Amino acid sequence: MLWKTLVLLLFYYSAHATVTHRWSRAVLFPAAHRFKRSSAAFLNPVLQNSLEDVVLLYEFLLAELDIDKGQKISIKDEELASLRKAAEFNTICNEIIPKSITEIRRLSSRLSSYPRVLKKEDFERTVLTMVYTAYRAAQSQGHQKDTWAESFVNLYKALKNDLMLPYNKQPS
Repeated sequence: MLWKTLVLLLFYYSAHATVTHRWSRAVLFPAAHRFKRSSAAFLNPVLQNSLEDVVLLYEFLLAELDIDKGQKISIKDEELASLRKAAEFNTICNEIIPKSITEIRRLSSRLSSYPRVLKKEDFERTVLTMVYTAYRAAQSQGHQKDTWAESFVNLYKALKNDLMLPYNKQPS
């Protein structure tokens, strides 16, 4: 009887460990997990791996970004644009973050119901999406401006919620 119980528990543990939960397979930025045609590796770069990378990202944003008519984002400062991290920044901004209002609203909706703390790459991409959304809000007029501004606020609320999530947990 003990062996049967042990085998049953091992089977249950194995089955439980291999079943993916609803949120563990949810992807906030699907473009980050697509194959890039020119590369055999997944297109899933992360900018912030150290404090120096965070400072560099801040410098990229302070150096001004150029967003052309096709919504391609580039760094205006040639010296900064020549760095290896700038290439990753361009990939994230031009290949991964959502650009249409529909995609950004979809991201906001997913973030609002996301049950746990974001991974650092998702947090980083959400911040960059906020930057893009703020730019679009500043460049738009009338109803479009309101739509972009609302999307910006929704992303802000999602990030604020993510930052506060560890502090909002109820003690068990």
